[in-house]
Amino acid sequence: MTPDEAFFTVHADLPREGPGLPADVLWALELAGVSAPGRVLDAGCGPGADLEMLAEVLHEARIEGVDGVAGFVAQASARVARFGDRVRVFEGDMTALSGPYDFIWCAGALYYPGVTEGLRAWRGALARGATVAFSEPVLTGPLEGAVMEFWAGYPEITNLDGVAARVQAAGYEVLGHRMVQGAAWEAYYAPMEARIAGLKPATDPALAAAIEDAEREIALWRQAQGAIAYALLVVRPVDEAS
Repeated sequence: MTPDEAFFTVHADLPREGPGLPADVLWALELAGVSAPGRVLDAGCGPGADLEMLAEVLHEARIEGVDGVAGFVAQASARVARFGDRVRVFEGDMTALSGPYDFIWCAGALYYPGVTEGLRAWRGALARGATVAFSEPVLTGPLEGAVMEFWAGYPEITNLDGVAARVQAAGYEVLGHRMVQGAAWEAYYAPMEARIAGLKPATDPALAAAIEDAEREIALWRQAQGAIAYALLVVRPVDEAS
C-alpha cells in the first residue's frame, strides 16, 4: 500500500473531510442573501456533506460539486443522487471554473491554491452580485506548543487580519466572518476515530503510519482545541459592492 492509498483508507467513508456543521452553511447563505433559484458550486466538495446541505436548503437552485479526488466524487455523487439532475458532481480543478455561479461555497479547501490566488481565479466564474463563502485555518493566539505542532504542515497560516488582507489582495471585501471551532471539529474527528478503531491493528506499514499520523493530529487538537480554528468568511468582489 502506498502512503496515498493508506491516507485514503483512513479517510474512506467519512461523512466529511474537514470541520464544519450544517449551521455554518445556513449562516453563510443567510449573510450572502442566497435564497432565489440560481447556480451554486461547492468547490472541493469532498464526500459531499455540505453539498447535501446546500441541496436540501436551496430547493430550486442548480447545484454542482467539484473535487479533484475521484473517490470523493463517487461518494458525493451517491450522497446527492436523491436530488436527481438538479445536483451534479464532477472531478476537476476547482480553480478552473466556467460558471457563472451565484454562490461558491468552499469548506477548508481554498488554502490549496491560496486564498488570494483562488479568489482571483474565481472572479471570471462569478455572476454579477455573486458571493463566496470559504473557511480557512486561522490563528486565534500565539503559534506555540500544540498549536504550532498542529499547524506545522501549513506554515502560511495567519490570523484573521491576515486572512482579510489576502481577501483584499484578491479584490474582494469581507461581508462577515464566523469562527469554526469545538463541535464542528468533533463532527470531523469522531467518525475518524471510529474508522481508525475498525482498522486496527494494521499490519501494512503505510497504513500503520497513516493511522499514527491521524491519531497524533486528533490528540494535538484535543490538547489545544480552544485555540485551533477555521474562520468562515463570506466575501464578494469589490466592484459588486452596493
